Amino acid sequence: MAIGVFDSGVGGLTVHRKLAERFPRADLVYLADQANAPYGGRPGEEIVELTRAGCDRLFDQGCDLVVLACNTASAIALRRLQQTWLPQRRRELARPVNVLGLIVPTIEAATGLPWEHEAERRGDKVEKLDILAVFATPATARSRVYEIEIDKRRQDVAVFVEPCPELARMIEDNAGAVELAQAVEAHGAQITARIGRAPDRAILGCTHYEIIADMFRAALKPGTPLIHQPDATAAALAGYLERHPEIDAGSAGVRRFLTTGRPGAQHELVQTFWEGPLSFEPA
Repeated sequence: MAIGVFDSGVGGLTVHRKLAERFPRADLVYLADQANAPYGGRPGEEIVELTRAGCDRLFDQGCDLVVLACNTASAIALRRLQQTWLPQRRRELARPVNVLGLIVPTIEAATGLPWEHEAERRGDKVEKLDILAVFATPATARSRVYEIEIDKRRQDVAVFVEPCPELARMIEDNAGAVELAQAVEAHGAQITARIGRAPDRAILGCTHYEIIADMFRAALKPGTPLIHQPDATAAALAGYLERHPEIDAGSAGVRRFLTTGRPGAQHELVQTFWEGPLSFEPA
């Protein structure tokens, strides 16, 4: 058996790499739905169906657990699939499969509180607000998941979300460094203008953006901490696997990379991030 890592494209490689570091003996199967990438501009129903199809492909590849290394899929599709599709799919497969996302561990990292915690609202005056910027796809921004879930837990954190409709596609298309840096700088300037000052912290709310994290650091006030989703997701998965010994993560250290798009070598931007050549097989 294995752990599946699913994304619309290459962004989920940022999560895969951290999982490989954290679980070197686990078998990992990566699936990029590049035939349909990116998801961020698609209607909700399409996102749900594409995510379900991706999870099914990974279950067919022998994965007991699928990690949605995609904010859009996690925000739009995850809860619905967990509630309405997974119970029946477990019965059909006769094994304890599951699907997890990365928004829960990201919010836990941003708030310093467990997901189960909800703050008691007493109406006390907040002396100082912690301003948190979230750079996200349009679909994730529309879901308002970060504003809603962080506000439930921390009244002293104000969340501002900046939709970045072009960035994931630019990364998938191997855009040049200058073009990417200009786009990131523009979004940094836009959210700073909306807030009225520089944010105190930031979340890169699309795993594609982690590939160009250095550009976000350059666009933000020097020293602005970034909350890294791959780190938070790997730490959360370690705890999950300890609590769920029935999940078989494999033990041979196998690494497979599949795509619904064009198989073969990935482009220069991906290889620079990966620090070496990387090739995808047909899914």
